Amino acid sequence: MILLDGKTLTFDMCRAVVFDREKVALTAAAWKRVEESRALVEQAVENDDVVYGITTGFGKFSDVAIQNGMVSDLQLNLIRSHACGVGEPFPEPISRAMLLLRANALAKGFSGVRRELLERLLALLNEQIHPVIPSEGSLGASGDLAPLAHLALVLVGEGEAITGGQRLSGSDALAKAGLTPLRLAAKEGLALINGTQAMTATGLIAYLHAEAVAHRADDIAAMTLEALRGITDAFAPDVHAVRPYPEQAEVAQRILTRVSGSTLVTRQGEQRVQDAYSLRCIPQVHGASRQALTYVKQKLEIEMNAATDNPLIFTESGEIISGGNFHGQPIALALDFLKIAVAELANISERRIERLVNPQLNDLPAFLSPEPGLQSGLMIPQYVAASLVSENKVLAHPASVDSIPSSANQEDHVSMGTTAARHALKIVQNARRVLAIEAICAAQALDVRGPEKAGRGTQQLHRDVRSLVAPLTSDRSLSADIERVAAWIQ
Repeated sequence: MILLDGKTLTFDMCRAVVFDREKVALTAAAWKRVEESRALVEQAVENDDVVYGITTGFGKFSDVAIQNGMVSDLQLNLIRSHACGVGEPFPEPISRAMLLLRANALAKGFSGVRRELLERLLALLNEQIHPVIPSEGSLGASGDLAPLAHLALVLVGEGEAITGGQRLSGSDALAKAGLTPLRLAAKEGLALINGTQAMTATGLIAYLHAEAVAHRADDIAAMTLEALRGITDAFAPDVHAVRPYPEQAEVAQRILTRVSGSTLVTRQGEQRVQDAYSLRCIPQVHGASRQALTYVKQKLEIEMNAATDNPLIFTESGEIISGGNFHGQPIALALDFLKIAVAELANISERRIERLVNPQLNDLPAFLSPEPGLQSGLMIPQYVAASLVSENKVLAHPASVDSIPSSANQEDHVSMGTTAARHALKIVQNARRVLAIEAICAAQALDVRGPEKAGRGTQQLHRDVRSLVAPLTSDRSLSADIERVAAWIQ
């Protein structure tokens, strides 16, 4: 059981809930804060206080007063009107992550929702009722309005959800679990959709996959280094101690550990004085990407435990304050950084692929072909890698600089953080496939050199790849092989 308190959600806890389907509950202290903040909202309604989104309309309609008897209709209308996302639905892990992050944000006790709403949100997670949430249509300021509105629709028995492998109406999905639709009360619709949970959930999944890509990038690069008889001097600890980036030094040491015992790697001057940058600068490039991922992780950890709706309820002072915590700029910038970092892992991998297959750059059979000329060998996988890294360059354009005004210029600067998150996920997917192609090429090259001559770590990596992909003894379609290795990388 994972206990949420709005403050201490970790990546490991997210993995357990999102992928392992661990059950979720709130701590007693969190329930107390939730109930206290709700009492303040009910007091504001009873007193007819002018409070944004509670007794007023939304966005440009914030100057329109709402009568006491209409506050529930206001919240339902908000959900219905904002649920206009388009495109393919988010994958199930992202839908689960959105439920988890929204529940954790509400558990902080600054949102003013009833206990019943939060219990129902937890029930969706625990009963594995996953809202169908279109992935496109969020500006990432005023929060992820459209995606979160689709999530909220299921709570009121509308929209669609997937449960038990079936795509059902929201009401049928609830009924299957013995649940009834919720009637929203004052502030609750706004509390559900004002937040950054779509971009943060997508960013969380992108980060977890990127972490795996970065780890395998080092392993696969070590195989390539051996296959090309690379020079290990550039990985010596002294080189990296004088430029003391810890991630750079860690990558260099990881490469040396993988190739330990190899008779294929060389020292400077034995075959050449120095290698091309795609080999010699592996620690610097991979290390820099790891630095970026560390930054991204820090920002996601903060956002996962943040109150990002509006207005916020402060029970100690009795104030209800309209602010801008829903603005996704911190996550938009971080995920744009993730895009660049992972794109670079793919870029340098593609250059290593070229060195493995280009007969002008090595002493291996041309394109690692069993019969060069008659058979094309691994010529075209390099084309595929080149296509993927070129697509990444387009996707890596920062979404966060592309603000556009909305709501009659009331909301005149937005983050586009969810666009950054979606593009990050695609870049990670592309990078995984590029690295899969490098792994296939490096394994084929080691077959030529003699895998028994490889280092202890790279021999095991070669065996891992060969358990998924047979050696290329004649031309064949490699699409399925690439996808199997890409899945192994993930």
